[in-house]
Amino acid sequence: MQLAPHLPVRLDLSLRRPARRRTIVHRSTNEQARRAGGPQDRAFYTCACGYAFTAAVSTSVGCPHCGTSQAW
Repeated sequence: MQLAPHLPVRLDLSLRRPARRRTIVHRSTNEQARRAGGPQDRAFYTCACGYAFTAAVSTSVGCPHCGTSQAW
């Protein structure tokens, strides 16, 4: 039983263009951070009153809900 009317033509691989090589660019950590928008200077804090908030990274952050300063 013949499934195909004819055999497919084989490609001559010598006529193909050579594949282009990708150049891999290694970026420094600083350059990657700059391209990503810079460092993230905000942190997530939780207070003893149960309030959770984000604020700028600092050694003295006060809770916006009750005013208690957060321990570093």
